[in-house]
Parts: sequence; structure tokens; C-alpha cells
Amino acid sequence: MSWEQEVVELERRLGLIQQMGGEESVDFHHGRGKLTVRERIKCLQDPGTFREIGALAGTPIFDENGLLESLTPANYVIGTAELGGRRVVLCGGDFTIRGGAADGNIGQKYIVAETLARDHRLPLVRLLDATGGSVKTFEKLGHTYLPDTESPDISTELLGQVPVVSAVLGSVAGLPAVQACLAHFSIMVKDTSQVFVAGPAVVKEGIGVDITKEDLGDERVQIPNGVIDNLAETEQDAFEQTRKFLSYLPSNVWQMAPRSEPKDPVGRRDEMLLEVIPRIKRRIYYPHRILDAVLDIDSFFEIAPLSGRAHITGLGRVDGYPVGVMINNPLYYGGAMGPLEAEKAMRLVQLCDTFHLPLVWLCDEPGFHVGPENEVQGILRGGARAVTVFSASKMPYISFLMRQCYGVAGGLHVRHSGMYQRYAWPSAHAGSMHIEGGTMVAYKREIQNAEDPKAKREEIEARLEAIASPFRNAHAMDIENLIDPRDTRPLLCEFVQQAQSVLQTQLGPTAGASFRP
Repeated sequence: MSWEQEVVELERRLGLIQQMGGEESVDFHHGRGKLTVRERIKCLQDPGTFREIGALAGTPIFDENGLLESLTPANYVIGTAELGGRRVVLCGGDFTIRGGAADGNIGQKYIVAETLARDHRLPLVRLLDATGGSVKTFEKLGHTYLPDTESPDISTELLGQVPVVSAVLGSVAGLPAVQACLAHFSIMVKDTSQVFVAGPAVVKEGIGVDITKEDLGDERVQIPNGVIDNLAETEQDAFEQTRKFLSYLPSNVWQMAPRSEPKDPVGRRDEMLLEVIPRIKRRIYYPHRILDAVLDIDSFFEIAPLSGRAHITGLGRVDGYPVGVMINNPLYYGGAMGPLEAEKAMRLVQLCDTFHLPLVWLCDEPGFHVGPENEVQGILRGGARAVTVFSASKMPYISFLMRQCYGVAGGLHVRHSGMYQRYAWPSAHAGSMHIEGGTMVAYKREIQNAEDPKAKREEIEARLEAIASPFRNAHAMDIENLIDPRDTRPLLCEFVQQAQSVLQTQLGPTAGASFRP
């Protein structure tokens, strides 16, 4: 006796599931320039590798004889697939069914996906295009319900164990909006993605403000403020950035990060480094040129490039090994650390510490960004938090002092325990504060009482500048390694190679500075 009839019925029902919210709903979705969740999974996966879980979950309608008349799928799709040859958990809301409402999916599939990622120790990728709760659910249930923290609990646990990516591909509110931030890397799509606590209708009802969903939470709002890390031009661009980000990280914290076949000589010495830092202190330079010179060619992946722009952060490779990278950007506020820059730096340190990547800081830090705006934004609180995060970190850490290194922010370049190495270029100068800014404070009376205050101030500054040479720091062992800038890449490669044996002893969940959104 064969089970062929049941298998045929299984195939029929799986076919119904593939119709999602129906042709009209799918066409409407496409008309807004968006892919459906199943099309997204097909674009993101290595071809043919998606294995769906809970595919038949849905709301069936039976006739009087108990035969299936229709089947509305659950508005959430989950499964596993390979990305770059490594298996990950994929999950995504189906906006063609009830707008992907979070409290309308069946069997709490998003919790099943996160639990699977945790228990199987696989990276998690969320494809977010869904609203939060809906009052229609109350009528369907016949009662209201208390918010449950089960999913956030699992989501935060995941952050310390496996890489998590959230791709915002439509209008996202409520729980899915929070899930957008409960990730190591988040991305949204230009002109089609919005993220907000609640949508325009709720805002209008709650506080009486008329606003569009774009003005409330599109890329103009959520990228500069750092809520979402990166902006993609298209959904395909978002998928490519997702794959690239994951390529630097291990599948979980119990594994070493994957090394790529090195194509760049370890001993490469770029002559440009000898002159990249201008002798005139107030002149700028282009930090990406330095990254190109010291990292493996074309290996830098920038994270949050449009937020906290005075610091550049991201992932790169050194002799094929993944590393976290930070460099100051003098094109914005002289490279000074403001609240958003402090947040970026902390997130990078936590990412490296969680997934056991060496951290590289090419330092030109003039200190905290001063002024009333930054005081209002709480720079002191952000700076204090940065100090605790850097101090608590354990990953191998190397810094190169290229130009400025001042104040508490500059002090983050050093760590006094664990594997750490520091080098300085001849262009480096440092201190508790800048000579130019500190002279009027420390010598105020002497300058004011002088016959020519301006000349006296210039005389004192020249005297101080004469003793600010990094050679004097090296003689005093305050700088232990003063180097030719062209030696930066060879020395960096040597450090990262040596760091691998230390990293192997650190595998597993990290205490202290583990990743926090």
C-alpha cells in the first residue's frame, strides 16, 4: 500500500503556500518596488540550498466534508540556507499577508528561528518587512494579552553567541523595529525602508502630529543617528552587504574567524605613507588611502559610514585574517570623538571581543569633540562608557599613533592587560590636551601681563612644541616603538599572525564587553 496520495496532497498544499497572500497582494507588493519574502530568500541564498521549516503552517479552511478549500500561509518564513558555503538561519516577514503583523504569525515562527540559531550555533539573518502587533488580533483571540519577553530574551542571548544581521526591507514598526537593532549589523534600503516605534497613524492618534512614514523613519532619520548601520541602494545590494559582513565572522563564538587566501604580500611597504600626514597640523588627509596601504587590498568593509563620521569603523583582512578596524577621519570635526563616534567605537570593540577578532586602531585622536551641542548630547556619559568597554575587552589589540593622541579619548588607544601592541609614527604628538588650546589656560596671567600678549603666547607655544617631539617620548620610553610609517603593514601582519594562538584560547562566550545593541 502506497502513500503516494498523501504525497500528492502534500505537494498541493505546499503549492498553496507558495502563493503567499494571493496574486493581487503580491502584485501590490511588487508595485511598491519590493521583492516578496520568498524572492528575497532566493536572491540571498547560495542557489538551491534553502531548507524551509514549518512550511505548511497556516490557516486552513475546510468544506463540510473535511476537505481543504483554501490555505492562508503563516506570514513568516523560516529555514536554513548556505551563504558563501556556510549554513545560516534565514527568517522573514511576509508583508503580503496582514502586513507581516508580528502577532499574526502562527506558532511563533520567529522564536523558532532564533531558537534554532542558538541551539545549532548558526548565524541568523532577519529579512524584516513587517509591522508589530495589531488590535485585530484581540478580536480574533477574544481577549487582549500581556507583552511577552521570550523573543527579546533569546535575541539578546544570540548576540553573545552567533552573528546576527537585520535587513530592513520595508516599513518596520513595533517588535520588528526593535529586532532591527538587536543585531551585530543592520541595513536598510534607500527609498523603500522605514523604521519607527509606531507608524504615522498611531503618531497622529497619540500626539496629534501629521507625518509621513518617510519623514518619521526613513534613511534620512535612522542612518545618521546610528539606529541602522548601513544604507543599501537596492535590495540586492543589501543582500550582498549581508553576505560580505558575515564572511569576516565565524559561524559562532566557539569557532575561529575564517581566513581567506592572502593575495597581498605581507612585506608590502607603501611609499605614500611617508608623506600622507601633513606637516601642518590643521591640514587634512584622506584616511581611506591609509587603510588601502596597510590592509589587504580591497578588503575593507565599512560599518555605519554615515553616522559618527569623525571615526571610520569596519572589518578588514590582514594576511587573510579578519580584523576590526578603526581610523579617525579628519574631514569631520578634525576626527574628534563625539557621542555617535563613541558609540561606533564601542560597538566595534564589542563585535571584535565577542567573535575573537584582533582590533586595529590607526589613531589620530584630538580628543572628545568639545562644545555645547556635544555636552547636551551627553558626550561625558558616552566617553565614560567607552572607557569601560575598551578596558574590559580581551581581544588582541594593536594601535598605530599617526598624528594626534590627546585626552581621555586618546587614552583609549592603550590597554594595560591582554595582548596589546603600540607603535608610533614620527608625525605623532600627544598629551593631556593640545598645546594650542592649553597655553592660554596654563599661562593666562603671564600672557595677559606681557607687553605683547600675542608674541608671548607664540613664544610659550614654540617652547612647548620643541619638547613635544615623539623622539623625546621614545627616549623616555613613553613611546616604546617609533617606526618608519612604511613598516606599518609588515608589523601589523606580524601582530595579527601572532594573535591567532591567543585567540584560540579565548574561544567561547565572552564575559565583560560582550556585544550589546
